[in-house]
Amino acid sequence: MTAAAVFQRTLDRVENARRLGADAQVDDKALAFAPNDPALTDPFLIMAEDWFSSPGFEWHPHRGLETVTFVVEGVLEHGDNLGNAGALEPGEVQWMTAGKGIVHRELAYRNEHAHTFQLWLNLPRTKKMTDSRYQDLTRAGMRRVRAPGVVIDVHAGTVAGVTGTAETHQSVQGLMAAIDPTASFGLAVPAEHRLFVHVVSGRLLVGGRELASGQTGWSDPVGGVDSTMLHLTVPDGDEPAKAMVYSGTPLREPVAFGGPFVMNSRAEIAEAFSDFQSGAFGPVPRQARLAYDR
Repeated sequence: MTAAAVFQRTLDRVENARRLGADAQVDDKALAFAPNDPALTDPFLIMAEDWFSSPGFEWHPHRGLETVTFVVEGVLEHGDNLGNAGALEPGEVQWMTAGKGIVHRELAYRNEHAHTFQLWLNLPRTKKMTDSRYQDLTRAGMRRVRAPGVVIDVHAGTVAGVTGTAETHQSVQGLMAAIDPTASFGLAVPAEHRLFVHVVSGRLLVGGRELASGQTGWSDPVGGVDSTMLHLTVPDGDEPAKAMVYSGTPLREPVAFGGPFVMNSRAEIAEAFSDFQSGAFGPVPRQARLAYDR
């Protein structure tokens, strides 16, 4: 009896980040991908890249989704109405489950500078109203995979036998990879997962297709196979590459957007706004700015 062949993944489509510029909250913003067609990105909804100093993202609510925030530069200060508060440094991640409702803020420490990516991950219908929680993935506790010329920070799921510390409400694998020129890595990905690779810096060959900084490549679920592999390599002579690679099982459920809320119907969005305005999410905190000294 022969072992089942491993299916080599390729990219089904590639999109470029869209630069939006400054607004009332940020110094600059880009969308790595937008929720133009949630069925094409399911279970992922949107990913924004933000550069901010002041004011940042003051107190605001969420329901029905998870936000995964990656710090690229600076220090990100955060707090919520559950009493959580802290600061994250470059390379660290915050995995926030909004669930039934939370009020939180994300600021640049001392209003100096923060550069972040924030990914919105949809919650299944059965988990939309789960309890809210925060998980900080710090450098000290980060699980890593090391190979020649490759360092992978594992956020969620299991990569090369190393399991990330984020607890998830669905099947998700997430990582940040730093790869040197000419180095490569074969990433095992569940066949039922939809996967995206976002190149943060440098150039990267993904399943044989080249992506430049700011581009996102997508690989859709594969049927009829037991396992799949995605090959990542940096072309000869180029600078090192850094890339975010996330995958998850599509929910295949209706998606209704309403500002900071993501539910399954417009009626549920209306209910979320009503609940927030009536105080069901809890009071907006009067919390002082963080005195940070790690």
